[in-house]
Amino acid sequence: MKKIIAMLLALVMVLGLAACATKTEPAQPEETTPAETETTPATTEETAPAETETEEPAATEATGSVYYLNFKPEADEAWQKLAATYTEQTGVPVKVVTAASGTYDTTLAAELDKSSAPTLFQCGNQGAINSYGDYCYPFDGTAIMDQMTTDAFNLKGEDGQTLAIGYCYEAFGIIVNKALLEKAGHSIDEITNFESLKAVADDIHARADELGFDAFSSAGLEGSSSWRFSGHLANMPLYYEFRDDGVTAQPATITGAYLNNFKNIWDLYTTDSATTGAALATATGDESEAEFGEGKAAFYQNGSWEYSNLTGTFGMNPDDLAMIPIYCGVDGEEEAGLCAGTENCWAINNEASEEDIQATIDFLVWVVTSDEGTTMLAQEFGPCPFKDAKEPENVFFQDANKYTADGKYVVTWAFNWTPAVDDWRAAVVDALTQYSAGTGDWSAVETAFVQGWATQYAKENA
Repeated sequence: MKKIIAMLLALVMVLGLAACATKTEPAQPEETTPAETETTPATTEETAPAETETEEPAATEATGSVYYLNFKPEADEAWQKLAATYTEQTGVPVKVVTAASGTYDTTLAAELDKSSAPTLFQCGNQGAINSYGDYCYPFDGTAIMDQMTTDAFNLKGEDGQTLAIGYCYEAFGIIVNKALLEKAGHSIDEITNFESLKAVADDIHARADELGFDAFSSAGLEGSSSWRFSGHLANMPLYYEFRDDGVTAQPATITGAYLNNFKNIWDLYTTDSATTGAALATATGDESEAEFGEGKAAFYQNGSWEYSNLTGTFGMNPDDLAMIPIYCGVDGEEEAGLCAGTENCWAINNEASEEDIQATIDFLVWVVTSDEGTTMLAQEFGPCPFKDAKEPENVFFQDANKYTADGKYVVTWAFNWTPAVDDWRAAVVDALTQYSAGTGDWSAVETAFVQGWATQYAKENA
């Protein structure tokens, strides 16, 4: 009799544990609207007998699927191919949808509200965690976390749980065509601060007809390009203000102490260029990239992610490429390095089914350990914080590393603390557009920057 009772108790305990294991937590809606494309693999699994240490056991049959809402249009083709390869190898459906440039937040919000919501999405900064943290499945203890070499780029919730993981880090600055500089009688070594940058750019612009190229590619304010300035260029005044004030968390207000420096570099971009004034409102990112890639401009503000396009699509010689810091006239900027950090952070939807969550984890582990996945990440995204990551052949990362090795300070990504990022940036772009067209003045840019921050912070934290 005692034996029977013991067996019954054991059975109850097993059933209880199984019930706990299948529990999922609710999540809340999010941002971003997706732009579709698809390839679908999904893996299913179960807890198999003590197998590998790298992962939660995979099932013999694929019962889950993956839906990745990608936010980088320039990486869409690479993700589509990789997803198709994974599905071919595993039978797990992986759908990749890419949000149109500048629409990720609204796309994500719309997609998360659907019954077939993304299982994998981007949550690239603390503001996004504040907005979408309720949707984020904790990575702690998962197989993908076991593959990481650092948690420096990961984002955590208030309780310390890891809600998004940084899968690569990037650098941005001013990309330089050294061959064109030499053709104009200059050298990259001349440029060590804003004053020297302006001197070289002014000279090239003044002789553009003679040289056959201008100084800067277009600083377009159309949606596919404007993020370079409302996000990346805006990082410069934010970084220096936060550095001076010792800011270590998202501030409720900012002072705009370095907005004159922002104006310095913006005016240079939009004066020493073939595209100026009202034409900037419709100038696109593709146009700016092509101007530089086709040798029509010596300088182009963008990031390390541009390397594959410039050397592949445009056939530029890597030896002719370099990246220098964004100089804007700040005291001591001769000691600055490149802007480095990441907004590339994966989050898993905790409202997805248990099978789809596991399928998504399995897919990520394959991406960061397989030859196909690590090759794609190295080519498209550069250095990645995973044990099996490949070294990227990207001269821009070599430049970033050299600045650091030479003792230059890294300009970190202060814009990751922007509240309601899309709304704040949209107001800054609108003010810049009017200022550049001559229909508004710089004070409107300052208002959008400073007051806009306080307004969006208050809304987000109401």
